[in-house]
Amino acid sequence: MKLFATWKAALSATIPVAGEPMFALAEGSAGVDSSRGRSTDVKAAQSSVPAPQENRPAKAEPILSCRDLWKVYGGDARRVRAILAEGSSRDEKIARLIAEGANPSVAGVSLDVRNGEILMVMGLSGSGKSTMVRCLSRLIEPEAGEVRFEGLDLLQAKPADLTEIRRRKIGMVFQNFGLMGHLTAINNVAFPLRVQGMALADRLAKARGMLELVGLAGREDCLPHQLSGGQQQRVGIARSLITDPDLWFLDEPFSALDPLIRKQMQDEFLRLQAKLHKTIIFVTHDFLEAARLGDRIAIMKDGKIVQIGSVLDFLLNPADDYVRSFVADVPALRVVKAGQIAVPAKEPFSSQGDPVVNADESIESTLKCFLGGAQRVVVRKADGTIAGVIDHNLIKSFLGRTNSGHA
Repeated sequence: MKLFATWKAALSATIPVAGEPMFALAEGSAGVDSSRGRSTDVKAAQSSVPAPQENRPAKAEPILSCRDLWKVYGGDARRVRAILAEGSSRDEKIARLIAEGANPSVAGVSLDVRNGEILMVMGLSGSGKSTMVRCLSRLIEPEAGEVRFEGLDLLQAKPADLTEIRRRKIGMVFQNFGLMGHLTAINNVAFPLRVQGMALADRLAKARGMLELVGLAGREDCLPHQLSGGQQQRVGIARSLITDPDLWFLDEPFSALDPLIRKQMQDEFLRLQAKLHKTIIFVTHDFLEAARLGDRIAIMKDGKIVQIGSVLDFLLNPADDYVRSFVADVPALRVVKAGQIAVPAKEPFSSQGDPVVNADESIESTLKCFLGGAQRVVVRKADGTIAGVIDHNLIKSFLGRTNSGHA
């Protein structure tokens, strides 16, 4: 709170109040998603802060979709199926299921995950997040709904087809690593290729390359017990990527690690994603981790998705008190990136004399430019192109609209 007040007071003293912003945000104009440099549609906002949008690759189609997905434990199976087949509302179905002694762990979930997107799934313990992920991969059989992966309904797929999809197109990493203790690191990583029938020399060569990719070159012959927790998780990540999957499920993969190692693994994750561009569903209980790693976040409660959207959606427009509790202590100035609020400048545009910041720099870092007397800041993407600009009206409006006092 003190830091936020200091920033705001300093800005008020340093920056004159202007009647009009230096640039206008046009209806439907394009903003930019932080460090990934992806374009994102931005609607005209009544204030200077762009309305938060879902961060997704432009024109990307859903690679995974689910509609009205249900997983119910307990109760009479026939009664459960009958209730779910009725045309009543989701809340009515939930009430009837509970009255029957059943527990809807996943309750009518619908979502789309687009190609190359990182969707973070959050919720308190028992909210249904891990169960939902297992339903999406059909490790757990849902009672009702539809799950489409690359156009195929997984819930209708034959067992042999489903096995082949998991072997070749879906990678999974779980909290407990799941390494085989009698196999070396390289043989753990190569195991999925062994199941596929790949020749020994070929699979070992590929596994060696994957271990190098995750920073474990030279540790190929170590058994799991000879590796640290972070190294074991790297082996698990390498194994899950060895088949070059189109879809990657990660269920709290870093939660059992020490904070320092966890930060290192997050850095490793971002480095890998920058190279591989996978479609990822990542379960976490940590909003800061979700904000740092994800394009969008979905928060679950009682088996339902309460809100789904970008970090800005949650900071500016939390759906209810439950969601608000997740972001109450989030340091918005450090979490939100310059690229997430930058908007296009009016033409003709010249950046001569304006300070330049990278799109993945935090708002906290960007504020220093304004405190130094700058009237606007140019935001640059990783490829060197201009993402947009931030002027003093925009930054002050952002500070006023976000609950940034915790920064």
